[in-house]
Amino acid sequence: MKKTFSPLLLFSLVILCAREKTAPDYPIQPVPFTYVQLTDSFWSHRLEINREVTIPSALRKCEKTGRIRNFEIAAGQQDGEFQSPYPFDDSDVYKIIEGAAYSLATFPDEKLSAYLDSLIAKIAAAQEDDGYLMTWRTINPNKPPTEWSGSAERWSDIGGGHELYNAGHMYEAAVAHYQVTGKRNFLDVAIKNADLIYNTFGPGKLMQPPGHQEIEIGLVKLYRVTGEKKYLDLAQFFIDQRGNSAGHELYGAYSQDHRPIFEQNEAVGHAVRAGYFYSGVADVAALTGEQAYIDAIDNIWENVVSKKLYITGGIGARRHGEAFGDNYELPNANAYNETCAAIANVMWNFRMFLLKGESKYIDVLERTLYNGLLSGISLEGDTYFYPNPLASDGVAAFNQGATTRKEWFNCSCCPSNISRFIPSLPGYFYAHRDDTIYVNLYAASHAQVELKSGLVQISQETDYPWDGRIKLIVKPEKVTHFIVKLRLPGWSQHQPVPGDLYTYIDTESSAIELTINGQLQKTDYHNGFLKMTREWQSGDTIELSLPMRVHKVEAHVAVAEDSGKIALERGPIVYCAEAVDNFGKVTNLALDPGSDFLSDFFEYVLNGVVVVRGFAARTDKNSQLQDFRAIPYYAWNHRGVGEMAVWLPMALFR
Repeated sequence: MKKTFSPLLLFSLVILCAREKTAPDYPIQPVPFTYVQLTDSFWSHRLEINREVTIPSALRKCEKTGRIRNFEIAAGQQDGEFQSPYPFDDSDVYKIIEGAAYSLATFPDEKLSAYLDSLIAKIAAAQEDDGYLMTWRTINPNKPPTEWSGSAERWSDIGGGHELYNAGHMYEAAVAHYQVTGKRNFLDVAIKNADLIYNTFGPGKLMQPPGHQEIEIGLVKLYRVTGEKKYLDLAQFFIDQRGNSAGHELYGAYSQDHRPIFEQNEAVGHAVRAGYFYSGVADVAALTGEQAYIDAIDNIWENVVSKKLYITGGIGARRHGEAFGDNYELPNANAYNETCAAIANVMWNFRMFLLKGESKYIDVLERTLYNGLLSGISLEGDTYFYPNPLASDGVAAFNQGATTRKEWFNCSCCPSNISRFIPSLPGYFYAHRDDTIYVNLYAASHAQVELKSGLVQISQETDYPWDGRIKLIVKPEKVTHFIVKLRLPGWSQHQPVPGDLYTYIDTESSAIELTINGQLQKTDYHNGFLKMTREWQSGDTIELSLPMRVHKVEAHVAVAEDSGKIALERGPIVYCAEAVDNFGKVTNLALDPGSDFLSDFFEYVLNGVVVVRGFAARTDKNSQLQDFRAIPYYAWNHRGVGEMAVWLPMALFR
């Protein structure tokens, strides 16, 4: 497989480390995204679109909206005032740089690389002599952004000023750029800033944690790439200070600052902050070996998946505060489900898997990835949803004033976040521990995995998520004894999510088939994985067949909004009904929970999707039957504005 980067890049989105490990760490390690090549028609196309459309268009928006000019003004290269309404708009530039760096690792591009260097030079010039970097305050501390009410002093509003949030995204971008290119131009800027923050915050210094978590993740990545333990210590300090009133006035539940992490057992407050927080806690837990951190975030995880998770994998029910609601508070039309929150949910669940090795975390990750996250960006790659509701009347302007996806937002955290997530995606597919390979996600791909016993190449052939037949060809360098674990998705075992928040109405079992070199295997099933232990030879072929039935789903009785309703899903894909496919309306339709639904692949519909079809009853016409069609939820709102619903009422057909 062709490599396009330095071997310095050992780990991708979650683990970026250029030093030999001697301390505790995640027991399971992801296979770097640069050692995984997606060749399928579903995801490889998304990576191409991200490179060709999403990143360039996002950079143009940053130029047009003044986000990049802010660095030039702060550096004295341009005259003017701060161009943005929000104090955290610097972070959009950092996130896009991070995504562009990931993209360069897979798709070398001299023009893009040179553009990044010119952009980094502007950022470096905007940095103050002691390492401080926050463009609006450098430009004119007495004229803050319109959407901010703090004072002119540094660190005067850690709860809402986002200085530390911005820094975290800068660290992530700087580490990514360094690992991909080997250049220190951005890394040195990040280190200078991190040293300032280390000297400013901590015991006996400023004691406030950030209002919006993110710096914890960035500090851990700086620690990994530099080996400087002070960055890990600072990340741990920020985590331990949250909920600790010694040294700061608590921000409250909105920022998960109502009690220490060890005393929290429910997901509350701003969903993105929460997801970043739990991800940072997982990182620190892995690197310190502190089990109490793991226990705490696992308790919170149980609360989310059993009471606060949408069927699409989205989190954050309330528009007000972009926040989690109460247990079982899962509205549909008013659902918020911010795209950034979906990304944070993927990040958190992957870390939980790396800590514990259980497939249930990947089950949640996959559900979020294919549904609540992917819906946030258009098929064309240049328009976005900020919230992702599960129903629409075609009239309410739910998407920051629009009924459709938008090219950009005043607060554009979601577009920039998408641009950095998509190119890192191959790093979620495979993982390893000692002499065990984990196959977490399915797509046609090639991967190189470094085991203790040597290098193993894996090729995967499949039309997943449309087809459940998966073929893997294993090619070790030499005949070697090791373990291959294939995730058996929860949906293939009649469990859409861990716990009882959602269940399948239909109970008919479908056989799972597993063969090696054509010989049927007895399944060794543990922690959600099919385990195969043997002396592997080059060319050994594993074939797994997962049933791809259309399932009818019902929610827990406590979810009032979904009472008496069903949803449809097939494999990892959640479906929705759109007016354009159903004679102009869907709010007048009901589905028979006892009827069967067919599925067919349509190559020229929405870039190629499996469409679910059957019959629905017209509730406005005495239950008259009509043809019914449903499409993948992620693809809705591409063919004009109209009604949409994931959950539809149940009605027995006469």
